[in-house]
Amino acid sequence: MTMPLMAQTEIVCEKDGFTLKKANDSLYWINDFRLPYPVYQFQTGDVDGNGSIDAMVGVIKTTRFYKDKSRRVFIFKQINKKARPMWMGSKLGGILEDFRFTEGKIRALESTTDSLYVVSEYKWSGFGMTFDRHIIKGTDKQTAIKTYSQ
Repeated sequence: MTMPLMAQTEIVCEKDGFTLKKANDSLYWINDFRLPYPVYQFQTGDVDGNGSIDAMVGVIKTTRFYKDKSRRVFIFKQINKKARPMWMGSKLGGILEDFRFTEGKIRALESTTDSLYVVSEYKWSGFGMTFDRHIIKGTDKQTAIKTYSQ
């Protein structure tokens, strides 16, 4: 007798009505929504400014336009306790290292092809995330991480 997949999952995080569950290294669930990718980050906040809390999940995957596995950001809204995609981003700007939600924006720690680092902010633009500003760019990793964490 096999157990249902959802029964085999472990709860990784519960925040603001969203539950992130891990079935294995490359299969997660956010509420009832299947995420067949490794997850590296989970944040919640009001991304689109409508007064409702959304979930931001960092996944590692390829896309149709970017064939290398990289870190991506997916954003979900909640409808009747079910997670529904708002935006499943293929790319923010640079090479995404990490992100966090702060002051209504996604703050991203990004690297560049010339081994430098950038900290950028992105805001909701009606369909997805759009560049808002650089906090710091063209810097070393240590300085970028310190700036990103502030």
